[in-house]
Amino acid sequence: MQTSNATSLTSRHVAVIGAGAAGLVAARELRREGHQVVVFEKDSQIGGTWVYTPQVETDPLGLDPTRHIVHTSLYKSLRTNLPRESMGFMDYPFVTRAGEGSDPRRFPGHAEVLKYLQDFAREFGIEEMVRFECEVVSVEMVDNEKLKVKCKRMRPDGGDDDLLDEVFDAVVVCNGHFTYPRIAEIPGINLWPGKQIHSHNYRTPELFKDKVVILIGSSASAIDLSLEIGGIAKEVHIASRSVANDTYEKRAECDNIWLHSMIKSAHKDGSVAFRDGNTIVADIILHCTGYKYYFPFLKTNGIVTVDDNRVGPLYKHVFPPIFAPQLSFVGLPYRSLPFPIFEIQSKWISGVLSDRIVLPSQEDMMEDVNTFYSTLEDSGVPKHHTHSMGDTMIDYNAWVASLCQCPCFEEWRVQMFYETAKRLNANPKTFRDEWEDDNLVLQACEDFSKYI
Repeated sequence: MQTSNATSLTSRHVAVIGAGAAGLVAARELRREGHQVVVFEKDSQIGGTWVYTPQVETDPLGLDPTRHIVHTSLYKSLRTNLPRESMGFMDYPFVTRAGEGSDPRRFPGHAEVLKYLQDFAREFGIEEMVRFECEVVSVEMVDNEKLKVKCKRMRPDGGDDDLLDEVFDAVVVCNGHFTYPRIAEIPGINLWPGKQIHSHNYRTPELFKDKVVILIGSSASAIDLSLEIGGIAKEVHIASRSVANDTYEKRAECDNIWLHSMIKSAHKDGSVAFRDGNTIVADIILHCTGYKYYFPFLKTNGIVTVDDNRVGPLYKHVFPPIFAPQLSFVGLPYRSLPFPIFEIQSKWISGVLSDRIVLPSQEDMMEDVNTFYSTLEDSGVPKHHTHSMGDTMIDYNAWVASLCQCPCFEEWRVQMFYETAKRLNANPKTFRDEWEDDNLVLQACEDFSKYI
């Protein structure tokens, strides 16, 4: 990988799919680099998953292929699990801005995040690049160097949707990955008579009042929902893969919440058996089990696939070697700082498309991908955690930043990320409102003074 010696930059015609956080910053970086950008957004506004709606899908598990799909998975009470200082884009700080309905908390509600993204789009003139109510239904390679994008545009008169084709030099996929649920596989579940729901279709806790609830999962949202539901449910039993098989303990945060190992089986009498030996008769199972990457519009003849939630083959989570640089992805990694990762990936893609940054050969990229997969396998990392970053986030960011010749994550931002994770694990009920990292907040504010 190297920086090109080209004296003039190439301007390309680029499509961005999605106007959520990833698509917005991708559009900005692409235009900054001199590209001509069109953003396709199937909704009528920007924001992606941060656009809350009380609407849920007709299938509470999200499995029926004929269901009307609701994009967002936000629940009404959601607050960020990262502090606003570390969450925002690096050169557009997520600070409290004046205005009606603003939320000044360090860990604000989802409406404040949407307002931040709207301000970002306004500041950088991004909405003028967006084609709203245009759903991409097909992306396919033509002439080996171009990509044809077919989109379905809603007609204002309510008539049949228009189908439009347009050819681009490159396509950047930013359609998010919090829409298509992953469901836990439970022996006997087809005979179990209770109700099942995925957290994608959770908005408020009323459904769970006075019920015995089994919640599967251990993510930040699973912790949030267990506490919220625990306030009105009769009992909440958390089933987690990340604890030992003999785990059975009462949670300190609430006197009606228990932590178990994973479910062993479900039965037609309404009982659910856990690997820890306990059996509970439950009313509802809530799957907080994550989401699938899903790109139904990509037509790659099976070259780019999603296999057990591994999108691949992808060089550094971004470029499929055979289609690079014409096709790229922003925002696949998780357990990271999402918005800053989107930003750095977008800078990389923009520089590659302008010929300022040179990718390795297709063969070298494939070799790197295969080495990465072998490393994961040797380390015992399941395939479905391929895009989980965690501690590798810092090296990844530094590596991409060096290619782009731009700043990497500030030290305070990284420390704040880890301090927050520690508080979440230690005090899930209070970590958003009690902290001891004011020294990091001061460092952040000093850095922010360069941009405010």
